[in-house]
Amino acid sequence: MSQPASFRSTWTNRWAFILVTIGSAVGLGNIWKFPYMAGSQGGSAFVLVYLVCVLLIGLPLLMAEIMIGRRGRGNPVSAMLNVAGETRSSSWWGLVGWVGVVGALLILSFYSVVAGWILDYLFKALTGFRVETAAAAGASFKALLGNPGQMMVWHSLFMILTVGVVARGVIAGIEKANRVMMPALFLILVLLTLWGGVAGDMPAAWHFMFEFKPADLTPGVVLAAVGHAFFSLSLGMGAIMAYGSYLDQDSSIGATSLWVALAGTLVGLLAGLAIFSLTFAQGLEPASGPGLILQTLPLAFSSMPGGQIFAVFFFILILFAAWTSAISLVEPFVAWLTECLGIRRGPAAWGTGLAVWFLGLGVCLSFNNWSAYTLFGLNLFEFLDFLTSRIMMPLSGLAIALFVGWAMGRDPVRDEMRLPDGAFSAWYRVLRYLAPLGILLVFLHVLGGIS
Repeated sequence: MSQPASFRSTWTNRWAFILVTIGSAVGLGNIWKFPYMAGSQGGSAFVLVYLVCVLLIGLPLLMAEIMIGRRGRGNPVSAMLNVAGETRSSSWWGLVGWVGVVGALLILSFYSVVAGWILDYLFKALTGFRVETAAAAGASFKALLGNPGQMMVWHSLFMILTVGVVARGVIAGIEKANRVMMPALFLILVLLTLWGGVAGDMPAAWHFMFEFKPADLTPGVVLAAVGHAFFSLSLGMGAIMAYGSYLDQDSSIGATSLWVALAGTLVGLLAGLAIFSLTFAQGLEPASGPGLILQTLPLAFSSMPGGQIFAVFFFILILFAAWTSAISLVEPFVAWLTECLGIRRGPAAWGTGLAVWFLGLGVCLSFNNWSAYTLFGLNLFEFLDFLTSRIMMPLSGLAIALFVGWAMGRDPVRDEMRLPDGAFSAWYRVLRYLAPLGILLVFLHVLGGIS
């Protein structure tokens, strides 16, 4: 059993919840993954479909996940069980909470390694690191991947930073950290975008992202955009549900969710404009894939006046985004340990962090000493990424849509959402039909069921 609602913390106000939820949603997916996916998927066609899918799939699922958390008033496992019990649904729905909780920890085990790369590049930027050629930029990144000790140090430091916040509690730790980091993140992002307008080729970036070319709209682009719209809001990982459980009863789920979706989308778009303006100004390739941030941009920063200063700001920006998201990945399991097993928050947080840190060591080794050891042809990093982002998260999101749309019953859902009749009916239909269909198509696509 979870703690009674009267004994649980709640955010100090609605804006605090909006900030921490934006912090969860705005992570490496928005600043690292969105630009390189837009670059590799043709730009404007991907962006257009992504925006539509955030509105039609991401936002409805975000509202549903927050609603379950608040109504269930517990960690994701307890929240699902509490709401299922209240609505006389099967207790098997509790497995959805477990998929989210376990998936979040698995994601953090490799997410922290990627965040460690960011720490490494931030340190390099602070010490005046420069690269003169694309080959040198690629060699620098390859050298980092080939050094397990160096990656483990940065991975360990990032885990300490993350767990240290969660251990302090919901208000003193998570809320306080996001109150500082999220405004700083937006300020740095705006500054970088303005700098891109001065030092970069902003018109080319704008045309690339927003000048729609129908010929670029292929089934692969559509499915990639649908998938990223789902993942960019941190759905299906238990984090949003856990944060929703601390939301007071008077706050509007619809308005709050809309702010979160808009902010997350805006961050991705501004990051894309800033990054592509610099990329095009230096004549570099926007379709360089995952290496866009850590290989292409260091070369661009090294070639521009003032680039070293803005490189520092840029990597601080990505670090804050990764940090706030990582905090949200730890919280679901820590909440379960404290509420269901009675373990104090401090030991629960550090124990959870230790387990994730240990798995992360294997991820560090998967790029070098253990590279010959694979699972289904994938190294540990690739396997964990595939398992969580392409199987566990879509299954969890699909289950949440089916649970709220079909198992809970219309009246309890309407009672918790408190939307105007027309808005509720539209949202409910989307959640019952369109969202499950979109998720199922993405799921079948990544498993090879759709070409």
